[in-house]
Amino acid sequence: MSTANSTPPSSGIARLLFYGLQPALLICVIGIWLMDPSNLNTYLWVLLLVQIILGSAEHFFPARNDWLSSARVKMRNIVIVTVLLFVSSAVNSLYHLWLAAPLAQLRAELNLDIWPHSWPLVVQLFFMFLLSEFLWYWIHRAEHRWNIIWRVSGHGAHHSFKTLSALNFGLNHPLELFFLLLPSILLELIFGIGAVAAGAALLLVTQASIAHANLAMNTRWVGLVFTTNTYHICHHSADLAQSNTNYGCAAILWDRVFGTFLDQPILQAGTGPTEPTMWQKFLMPVREPEDTAVAPGS
Repeated sequence: MSTANSTPPSSGIARLLFYGLQPALLICVIGIWLMDPSNLNTYLWVLLLVQIILGSAEHFFPARNDWLSSARVKMRNIVIVTVLLFVSSAVNSLYHLWLAAPLAQLRAELNLDIWPHSWPLVVQLFFMFLLSEFLWYWIHRAEHRWNIIWRVSGHGAHHSFKTLSALNFGLNHPLELFFLLLPSILLELIFGIGAVAAGAALLLVTQASIAHANLAMNTRWVGLVFTTNTYHICHHSADLAQSNTNYGCAAILWDRVFGTFLDQPILQAGTGPTEPTMWQKFLMPVREPEDTAVAPGS
């Protein structure tokens, strides 16, 4: 079994990364956002910074050498993630176009202007982060519970990779972007949250990148609330029982609360013994690979 992410390494730098990288990145990202919460460009620059830091650490201190990607695969993944970021922006715009007016009317009719704008920004940030992850926990759990949602969302494509890295945070089927963005947008538009919603999204993406990283990195006290990559890699297991745990991609808190938390090493990641081609991944909403073992009902 793979235990690379749960055993502290012996070398000094690797040990420092093991205990310090996740909390240091989270503190850094939150600090950068707090300096200019209304600057939307912060999102892209911080995302790039997080990927450079995690990618460099993965290159020099990988937890699993057999998960190291060739330059060609890395470039392919970078291109896919970049394209999907543009698609995410389009989906975000569509949601605002469709939902902003009716949800603003709902907020007025039901007197839902209850967001605690007077609270310190960092407190609002964590509140929004945990609320968004609460909604995503149930969406994600539904993807793994009902085959129709698994297929419609294309969630199998995200699970189909046999090796993981920080870039896997964004390697999703385009259809799943409608599911991934929905919790934050609903909360933002129903309660009129404002800039804090973007800050929480930044924290979510940072955490999702960390959770997929090929690094020996597991800080137990951070893992009481935030998902560590040890926990999330368990969710990416090719074993159905392990895959149906740890639904919180950024916050593990709700798995602890609702009894779906698991801390176990895995034999292999993926949806089955083999990894589908990129074209097969794209077609997974309509045709699952024959050896898929982690879809609902498998």
